[in-house]
Amino acid sequence: MNARQEGSDSFISASGLFAGIDQDQAERLLGVMVSRRLERGKVLFWEGDEGDRLYLIQSGMIKLGRTSPDGRENLLAVLGKGEFIGELTLFDPGPRTATATAVTESELLELSHQAIGEWLDQNPAASKHLLQELAHRLRRTNEAVTDLIFADVPGRVAKALLDLADRFGESTPEGVHVTHGLTQEELARLVGASRETVNKALAEFIARNWIRLEGRGVYLLDIERLTRRAA
Repeated sequence: MNARQEGSDSFISASGLFAGIDQDQAERLLGVMVSRRLERGKVLFWEGDEGDRLYLIQSGMIKLGRTSPDGRENLLAVLGKGEFIGELTLFDPGPRTATATAVTESELLELSHQAIGEWLDQNPAASKHLLQELAHRLRRTNEAVTDLIFADVPGRVAKALLDLADRFGESTPEGVHVTHGLTQEELARLVGASRETVNKALAEFIARNWIRLEGRGVYLLDIERLTRRAA
């Protein structure tokens, strides 16, 4: 399905990857994109698949995970509206480095390696925005690696909750409500710890009245103390 039927040029220019491009550029880019829909739990692509497509998330949430040789899954990231997936194979086509799975029903815009190359040839100034966004993604990856080395599990849990709240949270009279769609096992994989250790950290936060769990969501009741714990 052509993206013009589902997307909009304002969404394209507002996304981090293409921020700053003008309306004409956005319209031309939208014209070569294809719309995709994924039901919850459906895999967009598997680790190791050959890939030459980038996906821009219009709605929903997508998780990226890698599997170790012994079958354990490590959850690398949870991405949402305006974020992108598959940027490595866009500029350097090859095997996918992670599996992308829909956490919720999701809508995406698909862009091929050939299409982005032709578009950049016509709009060379846009390369700066692409490089800035790729640098931002690399910086987040470096921060995650540093946290795994130096931060304790409760600190990593607090930081993960704050990050989810920043990107997916909704302010309410009680606090920031985050419907993240993750199981506690997936949350544990996201912070790189066992489920038992993460559950212990969550129980501590609940006892201190910093958070309240609600299904596959959470209320952040004390952002200030969570922020100090994450530091």
